[in-house]
Amino acid sequence: MNLSDFDFHLPQHLIATRPARPRSSARLLLAEGGRIADRHVFDLPQILRAGDLLVLNDTKVIPARLTGVRRRQTGQGEVVAKVEVTLLEPAADGWHAMARPLRKLREGEVISFGDALSATVAEIAEGSLRLRFDAEGDAFDAALAKVGAMPLPPYIASLRAPDEQDHRDYQTVWARRQGAVAAPTASLHFDTPLLKALEERGVEFVHVTLHVGAGTFLPVKVEDVTTHRMHAEWGEVSDQAAARINAAKAEGRRVIPVGTTALRLIESAADPEGRMQAFASSTEIFIYPGYQFRVSDGLMTNFHLPKSTLLMLVSALMGIDKIKQIYAHAVSEEYRFFSYGDASLLLP
Repeated sequence: MNLSDFDFHLPQHLIATRPARPRSSARLLLAEGGRIADRHVFDLPQILRAGDLLVLNDTKVIPARLTGVRRRQTGQGEVVAKVEVTLLEPAADGWHAMARPLRKLREGEVISFGDALSATVAEIAEGSLRLRFDAEGDAFDAALAKVGAMPLPPYIASLRAPDEQDHRDYQTVWARRQGAVAAPTASLHFDTPLLKALEERGVEFVHVTLHVGAGTFLPVKVEDVTTHRMHAEWGEVSDQAAARINAAKAEGRRVIPVGTTALRLIESAADPEGRMQAFASSTEIFIYPGYQFRVSDGLMTNFHLPKSTLLMLVSALMGIDKIKQIYAHAVSEEYRFFSYGDASLLLP
């Protein structure tokens, strides 16, 4: 199975740099069985069945992108230089992060992110670093909210800088558990009126948590995709959530994750017979064609990058040829792609 099997041409003007407003007005490509239909997200109450269980990821994105300055005394005096930092995940003592330019940083240096926050470079290893901040707990959260920017994906950040609007746009309406550095983007299409309409339809919801990491944007660099190693992300499925998913399956109701993050998590938490277990751990699950789904009966998701692991995941769900047909339709009909783009509902 070659990387080239998951390539397609995407015109740059189809990359969305802002979301639809209102959120639920985004377009929705419905692929059900052998047919494709052009709908909108606000049509979901007419598309889904009473009793369907939507699995929602309640992770909350932190403003993980920081701009700071480092100061160092040299024989020629004090050197002041700009540093761009992106937080990755909490460490035992501080945070793992990426920095640019990393090669000029030294362990023990202090990076100042304005008056509200500073950090000491505690360790540099394997292309990243560990930062020890001068604030913890609620004080750290408050300072980060003041000086941090939302960590927009590279394909948006290359087209425009993050701004105040992204603090609202790049967060789901049910975000609760802080820790992600990327949004579960299929969930960004939901707003309060849509959730109410779905509830009135008899659609049910269950929340799980997967803290999406920056590794979700890492490219696949091997031609034989089966040798690719996935990044790890921490997730949790509670006893109550597992029980509700098991009950839906036992009753013949559909379990439909909203987003690839929710899907990867519940597939990680299921045993080989498809029974959900409570789960609180990291997952490196890599889903590509040939994978046998244990729990998921469908998926709501955005349109993904060429040659990405997420395109491989939807190809596993629908079949490579069907996904090629779906994506060709999306391009020809000028659906908007990636994190702020339109959505698809895939029901094999």
